[in-house]
Amino acid sequence: MTTENAVTSAANIKAHPLVTAQVLADYQLPADTHIKAFGNGHINKTFLLSAADKRLILQQINTSIFPSAADLVQNALKIERHLLAKQQQGLYPLQILQQQAKADGSYLAGDAQDLRALQFIDHGSSIEVVESPAQAFAAAFTFGQFAAALADFDASSLVTVLPDFHNLGMRFSQLQAAIAANKAGRLAECQPLVDFCLAQQGLVDELAALCPALPLRVCHNDTKINNMLYCAEQGRGIAAIDLDTCMPGYWLFDFGDMVRTCCSPEAEDSLDTDKVRIRPEIFKALAEGYLQGLAGVITPAEQQSLLLGAKVMCLMIGIRFLADHLNGDVYFAIKRSDHNLQRAQNQIRLYQDLIAQQPKLASYLD
Repeated sequence: MTTENAVTSAANIKAHPLVTAQVLADYQLPADTHIKAFGNGHINKTFLLSAADKRLILQQINTSIFPSAADLVQNALKIERHLLAKQQQGLYPLQILQQQAKADGSYLAGDAQDLRALQFIDHGSSIEVVESPAQAFAAAFTFGQFAAALADFDASSLVTVLPDFHNLGMRFSQLQAAIAANKAGRLAECQPLVDFCLAQQGLVDELAALCPALPLRVCHNDTKINNMLYCAEQGRGIAAIDLDTCMPGYWLFDFGDMVRTCCSPEAEDSLDTDKVRIRPEIFKALAEGYLQGLAGVITPAEQQSLLLGAKVMCLMIGIRFLADHLNGDVYFAIKRSDHNLQRAQNQIRLYQDLIAQQPKLASYLD
């Protein structure tokens, strides 16, 4: 290495101290690899490592959220191997997010063993906001294909990395505890919203009655549109990414999260709650894309559960924001006063609009 390259490499590593010379060596990258922060995720720190003939995504797994980095890697490897086998049989058309092994065959790096590398997928980009039914269809079809390819995978073999993640009854219990404690003294200002949420507890029983009829599936659990890589030239999704929350569950939650994050024309924390609504044309595109992706695999009971999933996810995330507001904003990061209250109001507004439009929306899932 020339003196100039050595100085550049040292400066590069100094600017990104997580990516040490040893980490680069572990993944067989040269010392002059270019390092830059990558993406806009809120959980893990992510970097793009670029060398002459190789690009990797390096992530520091947030072990305050995911206590075991090894469990995340093992879950991802199991899914990866299953999808690769399907791809080799001509049964999976998408690209596959793959873990990158180190030179010694292991996967985790760094002093705390909380760094892992992923192979970079070319020719794809992320969409942050759904602008058209075509984009919504592409996302739902991609996540449907991903789920369908894993329909014959033993979901129970995955480690549940976030226990009770979609336990609506537990989320209501957390809200009731936040109401009783009223730590931040905010209960009076949002009492009408609290009362409305508590009146929706019948959804817990509805969910409990339905789930025994549903097969246990591998769920992605974070089906935002930016977790699909999109090829604008082809007008389609090319990969489902960010598999950290893949766990055993029910497809209604994945469909519900797509509805929750794709259907509103407003941002999740918009101050203009009156404009927050379910766009029926986007809901229809999501329904068509997901059902086409799951064609021949989804059961009638699962198909009937999808609208319930949309209601559950909007209500559940709204309850979580509301409880955090009452607790003094201890979980979700905020950027302004009442940020979590505004988020809660928007999620509950989506839930209310789902109920108001239920006959029309249900027809799209027939």
